[in-house]
Amino acid sequence: MNEFQEKLKFKMDEYAHLVYQLTKEFPRDELYGVTSQIRRAGLSVILNYLEGYARIKSAVQLNFYEISYGSLKETKYLLYFSMKENYLNHNDYKIALKLAEEIGAMLWTQIRFLNSKTTKR
Repeated sequence: MNEFQEKLKFKMDEYAHLVYQLTKEFPRDELYGVTSQIRRAGLSVILNYLEGYARIKSAVQLNFYEISYGSLKETKYLLYFSMKENYLNHNDYKIALKLAEEIGAMLWTQIRFLNSKTTKR
């Protein structure tokens, strides 16, 4: 991994842990609902990125990176939903959203790069 990819991986790891930390205080009756969904999506961001990184073909990498990006968008909505339902306070939402936006910009850079590689063939 180059320095950019390492930084992105570090931010994704931080995000996954943040999502888990924030959801610890969610209502118990949401354990199999929003809590489970947001945790799975939050982990999916980094897991799909890592799986894509481990692939040799650019088109396959691109597919996993796009799935990672989709999971990031999913968690962003679930964080918003959780704030609206008062499971999450506004300050924690803003912190998580800022990190998600940073990850999204970095991941989108990777997606654009791989997309340009795969369409040149």
